Amino acid sequence: MELSPSAHADPFCRDRLPPFPLWPELHFDLPELQYPARLNCAQRLLDDAVTRWGADRPCLLTPSSGRWSYGELLRRANQVAQVLTEDFGLLPGNRVLLRGPNNPWLVATWFGVLKAGGVVVTTMPLLRSAEIAELHDISRPTVAVCDHRYLDELDAADTPGLAVIAYGGPGEHDLTRRSAAKDGEFTTVDTAADDVALIAFTSGTTGRPKATMHFHRDVLANADTFSRHVLKPQQDDVFTGTPPLAFTFGLGGLVVFPLHVGAATLLIEQAAPRQLADLVAEHGVTVLFTAPTAYRAIMAAGVVDRLAGLRRCVSAGEALPAAVWEEFRAATGLRIIDGIGATEMLHVFISAADDGIRPGSTGRPVPGYRAVVVNGEGDPVPDGQPGLLAVTGPTGCRYLSDPRQTTYVRDGWNLTGDTYIRDAEGYFWYVARSDDMIVSSGYNIAGPEVEKALASHPHVEECAVVGAPDDRRGMVVKAYVVLRPGAAADDVTVKELQNHVKQSIAPYKYPRAVEFVTELPRTSNGKLQRSELRKRARTTAG
Repeated sequence: MELSPSAHADPFCRDRLPPFPLWPELHFDLPELQYPARLNCAQRLLDDAVTRWGADRPCLLTPSSGRWSYGELLRRANQVAQVLTEDFGLLPGNRVLLRGPNNPWLVATWFGVLKAGGVVVTTMPLLRSAEIAELHDISRPTVAVCDHRYLDELDAADTPGLAVIAYGGPGEHDLTRRSAAKDGEFTTVDTAADDVALIAFTSGTTGRPKATMHFHRDVLANADTFSRHVLKPQQDDVFTGTPPLAFTFGLGGLVVFPLHVGAATLLIEQAAPRQLADLVAEHGVTVLFTAPTAYRAIMAAGVVDRLAGLRRCVSAGEALPAAVWEEFRAATGLRIIDGIGATEMLHVFISAADDGIRPGSTGRPVPGYRAVVVNGEGDPVPDGQPGLLAVTGPTGCRYLSDPRQTTYVRDGWNLTGDTYIRDAEGYFWYVARSDDMIVSSGYNIAGPEVEKALASHPHVEECAVVGAPDDRRGMVVKAYVVLRPGAAADDVTVKELQNHVKQSIAPYKYPRAVEFVTELPRTSNGKLQRSELRKRARTTAG
């Protein structure tokens, strides 16, 4: 395998790619996946869109009825690229950390970084300072661009040498004012199709995040597979959804897929189920991306009639129960498109739409991908038997300097960490996660990371965290806690521990259920038996 000559002056990413023998098999079976050797995905998604459909076409919408056209987004992205290169000396290959909720300036900055040849590192806006410091330590960004409302945790993080630019605030050095002083004329860097475009983080079961590196061609590949062949968007569609752009499910569904076809996207910073349904109705949304939790909550809130204008509903991030699918179909007439994706693969690789849907099944491999169910030795298991899900396609796992590459990629296959069954018709049926990851409301939460936060509280002697079944969220984080002598096993302590976790790590990771125990189950050699706790959590929930 040989990579094209890189446009990156800073070789950080190329130098930290896994050795070629540890890469997954990549194949580009479809004609639309035959990308040229030189490719910048920002040029393809934005500049080419303006050329094809005109500068005045609506592009980014906001709940306050703000609207940016494709031409306005292009101008602002070029201005951001100018600020980064002229004012901050950004070189191709330098990483830029982004922090903020879903809004137009976050998207403009995402494109501006790519046009300048930089590597985007978009982070979840709710991360705390210690988490930000860890991501900084792994990806080594030179610049951070942050929504002014989210500066506190970034400022508190240990990020030596990091230049910080705020946007949306009152200061004269704010990115919006810096950008306004630029002429908006910028020549997009001629990157290689296999230059790294973005680093996306995924939680590791050890608690240390894994950095996945994706190329410029990868960004387009998901649009030319799942979006083109399963979602089938139209130019007059209006997209919206709840996942943050740091979550690659959100990046595809709210930026890449709509812009790939000249559609518009409504960017929502945050919305409860009732608000989400109202926004869908008010803005003529036709394509919705969210987790099963939200679909359930919209039905429970009695506002499902507000979704009457939808043409497509997409669910990912956690398994979609057949009962939820059936209830939603009965209430709306819409068939939710379920799918499984992974940060390592960038987006959805198994799915189904329309008459191809089997409620309760994730679907079949998306055109361009292949999937099998294998045993622990990597051999395919017979249909109807559970095993590990293994996938290949035009995208695949490339961790940044991480020994866990050999765990995720084996014999050329990406092993997602999910247990699946394939039936005789080639449909894939989700069974469970194969590791200690807790998937709650579409978010991946590493149990050991929550344990580390809990263990730092003075009342906690030891603890263990597992996922417990939950009707609304799919799973919730449940903590089993052994208290130190003198600490009261009561609701006050529960609330104190929960608040402590919220202050230590991203608030959505906190344990919604806490059970005090006198001891944790262990093997004869002292190893914690999380499987016993998972079994107990299922029994209690049942």
